[in-house]
Formats: sequence, C-alpha cells, structure tokens
Amino acid sequence: MIRSWLDPLPLIAILRGLTPREAVAIGEVIADAGFRMLEVPLNSPDPLESIRLLHERLGERCLIGAGTVMTPAQVEDIAAAGGKLIVMPHADTQVIAAAKRAGMVCTPGVATPTEAFAALAAGADALKIFPAEQVSPAVVKAWRAVLPRDLALLPVGGITPDNMQPYVDAGANGFGIGSALYAPGRDVADVGRRAQAFARAWAVLPRGERA
Repeated sequence: MIRSWLDPLPLIAILRGLTPREAVAIGEVIADAGFRMLEVPLNSPDPLESIRLLHERLGERCLIGAGTVMTPAQVEDIAAAGGKLIVMPHADTQVIAAAKRAGMVCTPGVATPTEAFAALAAGADALKIFPAEQVSPAVVKAWRAVLPRDLALLPVGGITPDNMQPYVDAGANGFGIGSALYAPGRDVADVGRRAQAFARAWAVLPRGERA
C-alpha cells in the first residue's frame, strides 16, 4: 500500500512544530508541490488536531499521520484523529504491531541491520533510516544487498535537495524531509518554494535503484 503513495513523489514531509492554525495552509502548499505523505510529529503543539484537520482537507490526496510515535496507545489516538501513517524514531515491534492491527502504514526508524530485519518481521511497510547523518550512503549500499529489493528505504535527517544523489545511488528509494522543508515560523510561501525545490530535485535525479 505504501508504494501507491511513494510512487508519485517518494518524499515524506515531516512537519515538526506545526500548529493547528497553520496546518491546512502548510499542508496544501506541500501537497500542491507533489508530496503525498505528511507526518506531524507528536512533539508538535496539539498534533492530533493538526492531523484531524489535514485528514479532513487532504485525506483523499495524501497519506496523513504522525511521527515520533512511541507507544501503542499513541497509535490508537492517531487512528481516532484520522491518521493512517505511523512514523517512528525507533523500531519498537509492539508499536509496529499496533499500527498494523489498526490497518495503518508503518515506517519505523532503524540504524542497524538487526533493527531493520526485526522491524520487517513485525510488519513494517518501509524503513526510515535514522539518523541519516550516521548511516552513510556506503552503509545503505551494504544494507541494500541483503534487504528485500522491493523494500523502500527512506533516509531521514539532514536531507537537502543537494545531498540526495549519493543515497539514491546507494539504493535509497526516497526521503523524509524535515527542517529543510518546514520549521516553526516559516511562512507558507517559503514552505511552498522549498517543497517545489525538493520535487524538482527528485525529478532530475538519475533513477538508479529507486525504480
């Protein structure tokens, strides 16, 4: 199911610090740039309300959900708000299982092959390579040799339009984009320009292993 959301543009917008007041305007300008997956980290102000508003406005166009999900109970709260995506900084198999029981897409964070295989066994739909700053493209290439070929690997952390290519060459299939896209206080027009810059950068990358 995650492939249908990744295929148009495999970039996840990480909207840490988003407030309900700006959620729809920010979400719409990012979606207009081609993003199809939006996450509101749970350490944002009133994240469940932002998720609810985004789901109401963009639920047909985008896969909406939460990041920094730490417990099975949080999974239930996100589902109640209309969220359908669970993104985690870690690979807690209980959280993954809770997400899959709820029929949600789950992308746990992993930093080692052991975590990666445990997350897959628990039902992960894709893997968030986190933090990307400590998992180099050379490491991603080594993982790619042993992980399922059709598994989406999504580096997160410090990603900009200028540093995606080495990861794509190593076998990454997309990215999570955080503060280079959205940060608290950044106006809608600026976020829109940044979203468009990421979309353009992705469009011109040689395809390599990302098919």
